[in-house]
Amino acid sequence: MSSKSLRRPKWFIKLKKHLLLYVTIISVFTGICLGLLLRLADPSKDLIRYIGFPGEIFLNTLKCIILPLIAASLISGISQLDAKSSGKIGSRAFVYYGISLSHAVILGMILVLVIHPGDPKVKEKTMKSGGEQVQKRAPAQEKVLDLLRNMFPDNIVQATFQQKQTKYVTLTKISNGTEISEDVLKVQSVNGMNVLGVILFCICVGVCISVVGPQAFPLRDLFIAIDLVIHKMVKLIMWFGPIGISSIVCSKILEVTDLVGTVRTLSFFILTVVIGLLLQVLITLPMIYYLVSRKNPYVFLRGLGQALITGIGTGSSAATMPCTFGCLDRLGVDPRVSKFVLPVGTNVNMDGTALYEAVAAVFIAQINGVHMGIGEVATVAITATLASIGAAAVPSGGLVTLILVVSSLGLPTSDVGLVMAVDWLMGRLRCTTNIIGDAFACGVVDALVKDSLPPQQSGSQESETKSETNGSLKTKEQRIDVE
Repeated sequence: MSSKSLRRPKWFIKLKKHLLLYVTIISVFTGICLGLLLRLADPSKDLIRYIGFPGEIFLNTLKCIILPLIAASLISGISQLDAKSSGKIGSRAFVYYGISLSHAVILGMILVLVIHPGDPKVKEKTMKSGGEQVQKRAPAQEKVLDLLRNMFPDNIVQATFQQKQTKYVTLTKISNGTEISEDVLKVQSVNGMNVLGVILFCICVGVCISVVGPQAFPLRDLFIAIDLVIHKMVKLIMWFGPIGISSIVCSKILEVTDLVGTVRTLSFFILTVVIGLLLQVLITLPMIYYLVSRKNPYVFLRGLGQALITGIGTGSSAATMPCTFGCLDRLGVDPRVSKFVLPVGTNVNMDGTALYEAVAAVFIAQINGVHMGIGEVATVAITATLASIGAAAVPSGGLVTLILVVSSLGLPTSDVGLVMAVDWLMGRLRCTTNIIGDAFACGVVDALVKDSLPPQQSGSQESETKSETNGSLKTKEQRIDVE
């Protein structure tokens, strides 16, 4: 038998290399098909909950690893750079964030004003009759102050599980025998990781390690080791992804009461959002990447397949971040750039969320018959941009901050329930847009700073390990398979 016939065929090598991607894609379609079939049997709520349980476990494992992943990635990445290099990466990253976010909001505003999907009849069909008592919410300027408070936490341990939020609290006092109730603004600690505070703290630690020099290198090596271990854990968790993603997709389809009717009723709203997201990810972001790097942006986009499929399943760009790291490594983005830009971008640069909130706010105004002037349009644009920065990178995180944008126009926040019916679908679409935007941010910044970055230090064992692995794989492919 000739040696050629004993070699591994190319299709087998390609299948083995992208096996997880192919299995994940199959799991999405499996979840859709199972969900549509099981809808015919009208399953109980308990059965739907059991079907979604594997997906719940998968999401929990990904969320559990977010905090150590952010801390290890940021500190290990920044500590291997000098202060000048980290400052150069940070400045270019935030310029990109500003450009992409502003464009997403402006694009969304133009589309929703031109297409005008809002029709008062939609509200009549979707909302039940009868008024609802709207809870009093803090004004927009207080939300901006909350953003700054969370960036500079007073307790870094508390920031890992709580964040600051300004709320109206009803205080009762007795004056001259009369009981008087008064709503007072008060800053409270609410459950939920303060990601902005953790990120800023980790950036400071990484910069200080770099400035201190050799005396701090043992601490740097510790975070490099943690980073390698976390990435190994991520690879193991992702093999559970196909089961978890299929479970999530199936359960979400089963949870919607009237799947066809909901989509039909809000079809023009969905169409407006989809057109905006497609223009952002297929034209705007690739154009920026091409102008900076002079490389084919669609080859780069194709390399994000695994992360995008995971994002569709989980609906969370934060939960997908471990997978995005792997895609960027395979695309050749410098790990020192991706470890800085991606964690920050995942929580700051949310193109899909910003565009969605701008469209949704104007859509709600249109169905209420509110005419929007230049002042109202500017208010929505600014508030949507700031709200998207503060939005949690978790499923339906943008729905929470949409209430802030709607309240800035003086509209009833109960009308958010209109778009809540299709948020399960919109959440997946804006999540994939956020992932693409963060990935392109890494690619753009890498192209801008790659010539000025110092050589990889000996402490960074990851690159050395990968190069050795790639070399051994190439050698193995040339050998005769005798197994």
